[in-house]
Amino acid sequence: MDDARLVAQVARGDGDAFRSLYERYAERLFRYAFTLLRDRHLAEDVVQETMVAVWKGAALFEGRSQVSTWLFGIARHQAFRARRGESKGERVPAETDEVPDPAPAVERGLRVQRAVAELPPEQREVVFLAFYEGLPYAEIARVQGVPEGTVKSRMFHAKRKLAEVLRP
Repeated sequence: MDDARLVAQVARGDGDAFRSLYERYAERLFRYAFTLLRDRHLAEDVVQETMVAVWKGAALFEGRSQVSTWLFGIARHQAFRARRGESKGERVPAETDEVPDPAPAVERGLRVQRAVAELPPEQREVVFLAFYEGLPYAEIARVQGVPEGTVKSRMFHAKRKLAEVLRP
């Protein structure tokens, strides 16, 4: 069943459809949230809050974007809420140097992970959504709420920095 049909069924209160949507996206949403927050526990919370928002707001999905774009947009909003709460002292993040591999297909290993982790947050997010999730720039722009040109600029700077860092 396609994602849009699942969301429509979730809007009607179908628990099985919700479970299917959760199973399709939970891991991807976690990797995205972890990319933004760099904290495993906060990322797990973001996935849960995102899915609660999906359950409550599925009827609001209008189909003007892909379901994945809608979900990543919700997750992004939840991640920024979590980050704001953390900065207000509501939650102290666990210290971690662990960076899970967000894309098993990327075989360049720890060196690439560290290089991506060192990018500024906006560039790291664009790299994640483009390369690891395969979203086109227009969809990334919708997720981030910025013009497509801003996404292109962030990607340009991210690629340039990665090339410098990963040069043999």
